[in-house]
Amino acid sequence: MNLFTIDGTRCTRCGACVDECPARIIALADRQSLPETVPGGEELCISCGHCVAVCPHGALSLHAMPVEDCTLITERTDDPAFAERFLRSRRSIRSYKKQSVDKPTIERLIDIARHAPSGHNSQPLEWLVVYDQDKTRDLAGLVVEWMRAVLRDFPEQAKAVHMDLIIAGWEMGIDAVLRGAPHLVLCHAPKDNMMARPAGTIAIAYLELAAPSLGLGSCCSGFFDAALGFYPPLAEAVGLPQGHAGFGSAILGYPRHRYHRMPRRNPAKITWK
Repeated sequence: MNLFTIDGTRCTRCGACVDECPARIIALADRQSLPETVPGGEELCISCGHCVAVCPHGALSLHAMPVEDCTLITERTDDPAFAERFLRSRRSIRSYKKQSVDKPTIERLIDIARHAPSGHNSQPLEWLVVYDQDKTRDLAGLVVEWMRAVLRDFPEQAKAVHMDLIIAGWEMGIDAVLRGAPHLVLCHAPKDNMMARPAGTIAIAYLELAAPSLGLGSCCSGFFDAALGFYPPLAEAVGLPQGHAGFGSAILGYPRHRYHRMPRRNPAKITWK
């Protein structure tokens, strides 16, 4: 069976679907013919939906992805000034209100983040939300336990990333690990999945970028990610499925403060060749 159907009354034979197919499995013989799958193409399709998305007239439907199921883009997305303001105004939030975020809002945020690209459109990630605030704090405490072990065994490396100060702060009631955030969002996948690590990094970036649109703040939790991979008590407390590993996480909640300016950053170092 062919991978897709073409509405011949809409198709203009423009060839956009041919050009944009990542696997190059769509062919257009001539301006009188309709696009068709190349021999053996069914086995190479990654169901990315590029062919459906790029057709200007809605003429093409994948059998697994009808054009009617794909949201039409109606607003402009090519305004560089808007893109610059949007990206530069993102801040890592480290001060949170104690108020919990309702679960439907977190689900909506993850629903946005799941659209992040992944290698071969493998979509390898699953999501775990630590929703209970006490549980989130318990996990932060386990990260501090790991830091104490690192400080004992590798003091120079630990001090280079200020683990000694974080431990001291924790003992004074200051959480510099998960920042007192009410929730923690973690993406995970089978540990041997080669696509998972970059997919997780990009998905968490999507989550952070989308959070302000829902009135939320977030911050990547790098210390938590490191401890999860090296400290079995933390991994046991998190309880990922057998054979899975974490590939990115972020704390989440309502920001205590609002940012009003975009701070400067160092100029880009560019080499042209």
